[in-house]
Amino acid sequence: MNVIYKITYPNGKIYIGQDRTDSINYFGSANNELIEKDFTREQKRDFSIRKEILWEAESATVPR
Repeated sequence: MNVIYKITYPNGKIYIGQDRTDSINYFGSANNELIEKDFTREQKRDFSIRKEILWEAESATVPR
């Protein structure tokens, strides 16, 4: 399954990505250093991330 997803962080920032495995454990490959700058030490201790599937298809071609 190919999916396009949207991840929303607690600070309101959004990451859009694609996953060709549709893994429930995959939350993108955003730059860790950039995301970490947006959180205080206390905020990192307890937060939630929302992942929404925006589009999905059993088979789709990926442009090269």
